[in-house]
Amino acid sequence: MMKIRKLLKPLASLQLTVVIFALSIFLIFAGTLAQVHAGIWTVVDQYFRSLVVTIELQIFVPKDVATIPGAIWFPGGLTLGVAMFVNLIAAHAVRFKFRKKRIGIILTHLGVILLLVGEFVTGFAAEEGNMTIREGETVNFVEDIRSTEFVIVDPSDPVDDLVVVIPERFLETGKSISNSLFPFRIEMTEWMANSQMLGPKDAPESRKGIADSGIASELAAMPLPRANGVDGSTVDAPSAYVTFFDGETRLGSYLLSVYINQPQKVEVDGRTYLVSIRFARTYKPYSLHLIDFKHDLFVGTQMARNYSSDVRLVDTTRNVDREVLIYMNHPLRHAGETFYQASFLQGDAGTVLQVVKNPGWLIPYLSSTMVTLGMLIHFGIRLVPAIGRRS
Repeated sequence: MMKIRKLLKPLASLQLTVVIFALSIFLIFAGTLAQVHAGIWTVVDQYFRSLVVTIELQIFVPKDVATIPGAIWFPGGLTLGVAMFVNLIAAHAVRFKFRKKRIGIILTHLGVILLLVGEFVTGFAAEEGNMTIREGETVNFVEDIRSTEFVIVDPSDPVDDLVVVIPERFLETGKSISNSLFPFRIEMTEWMANSQMLGPKDAPESRKGIADSGIASELAAMPLPRANGVDGSTVDAPSAYVTFFDGETRLGSYLLSVYINQPQKVEVDGRTYLVSIRFARTYKPYSLHLIDFKHDLFVGTQMARNYSSDVRLVDTTRNVDREVLIYMNHPLRHAGETFYQASFLQGDAGTVLQVVKNPGWLIPYLSSTMVTLGMLIHFGIRLVPAIGRRS
């Protein structure tokens, strides 16, 4: 036992605690500045859920003031979180002894440890997406608005469609994509991680005529900087100019985008294939049918009083078939997932539900309760004798 304490003593050092807190403060500061140039979720993944992060020096100085090359390697949030977790455990094993007067501080530390555990669970196991449903429609998939996919559908089979999905990491300008599952070669003429769509009258001449086939040939897409954490926009809208080839025969150039909901047709040897770019989908064993969506306003104003979605939930795997009303602060919970009323479609044509699966959703509540209770006990034990002496 003494040998274990001796080994743990350096890890239980109070100096180490101060260093970890100082590094964490700097990481949070750098991550906040990085949101000027990158999206919130990009920063969360790169800075706070990684072992090591490369921090560019440019984030500390605006580009219009000076250009600073170079970067530094710094421990990421995952590394610092594990270090803090180990430091707390070691400190309790080496220094803290169970006494009545220390119950409060021990409970507070256990609450902090539980909070770190909750973040690990959330970072590795939580899933989040949107379910967009128009009135009268039924949907059985969740979209991840932080990721995109290129989709090719062969609808020739009367029973099942053959769907080929190409993840976003393969969609780069100048990249050629081919596979035995589809009969053409795909050339990514231009990939735009974020974009805006322009009509024929608004598009500059340099952007006209890039697409010569498909339903969007008269439109034009303009590249935009990636959405960052400070401009109010947290969602990128990817688009791409794509050219299809059958061997050496050019089939046409298409404009594909998440702005365009309708798949576009590519014909090869008399067979029609449907192609599109969309937010990445995860299909579910259940479905939601939107019966009615309501957008209530305060009388005489345009301020929203309530959003509500009357849906029919059908899950044959669990013998569920029921109607549910989802509205603000009253989510639906089913199959380990929570459905929140998040937004709605233009013209109140439908609803947007946020779907969250987080196995550790209860841990922050328990942690906060433990920390609060621990502090009350800790200060209460010292306050009562002090009041007695003063009396």
